[in-house]
Amino acid sequence: MTQMAAEQVWLSVGEAAARVGLTTHTLRWYEQEGLVAQIGRDSAGRRRYSETDLGWLELLIKLRRTGMPVREMRRYAQLAREGEHTLPERLQLFEEHQERVRARMSELQRDLDTITYKVDIYRKIVADQEP
Repeated sequence: MTQMAAEQVWLSVGEAAARVGLTTHTLRWYEQEGLVAQIGRDSAGRRRYSETDLGWLELLIKLRRTGMPVREMRRYAQLAREGEHTLPERLQLFEEHQERVRARMSELQRDLDTITYKVDIYRKIVADQEP
């Protein structure tokens, strides 16, 4: 039995935005900022996003959500477009970001520990006040 190649599915800007959890405005902003490679267009000039484009957008969203500055995201996008010879620079960029994320996670854990301590105190006080 022969396996047929999967047909490429193209999504409109609205469909792509919904899939990755962005507004269409934000998705267009990502393009304007040079974070997304040139998006294909249909014969009417409408953007058409591929699964590969969505995967790239999901990575960008994770980088932004973890606090990577837009200028570094731009730098990463540029390096990725330049090809494999930029792998050492991309690795360094990700290692530095990874360290910042780990430091932030440690800070958040300390903050959560304080909040948990206060919750435990208040639960005990409230429980002791119940008839």
